[in-house]
Amino acid sequence: MSTVLIASPERSGAAANWRRALATRWNGLAPRERRAVRIAVALAVAALLWWLLLAPAFQTLRTARAQQPVLEAQLLQMRALQQQARELQAAPKIDYDQALRAVEAATKQRLGNTAQFGVLGDRATVTLRGTTADALAAWLAQVRIDARALPSEVRLVRSPVSGIPTNPGWDGTIVLALPAR
Repeated sequence: MSTVLIASPERSGAAANWRRALATRWNGLAPRERRAVRIAVALAVAALLWWLLLAPAFQTLRTARAQQPVLEAQLLQMRALQQQARELQAAPKIDYDQALRAVEAATKQRLGNTAQFGVLGDRATVTLRGTTADALAAWLAQVRIDARALPSEVRLVRSPVSGIPTNPGWDGTIVLALPAR
């Protein structure tokens, strides 16, 4: 089945009239004026091509040199994380008791007296009071690697550490999912 498109007589007539009027106007111009119009149209087309096609490409080239070191650093970080994920996947599984001991040891070692540790079933809850961001980040990394435990629930708020507002800490709770017994 084929479809035939027929142009409406009003549209084709209006376009033909417009073309005739333009041709009449063009033929009425002196050769010098025609050349000026051609040059103006060529300049407008060249400016449009520059603006739409070439300028963005040159801008990308200019910024690429500045972005390259940042992107290289991100790539190295991603590769390190990929390697760490492979090592974690290849590591032998640990049981509940080993994970529990690892979380407790990491809590005492990294968080000290700014955290309290409690266990209920297969979940460990750590309550924080004024824990610094650095200590919290190191603890989370150690718990993930040593106990293979990830936070399942986190409720934290910023608080000043020892009354110093320029050194904020974290108060709240973190619930860790431990391996099943």
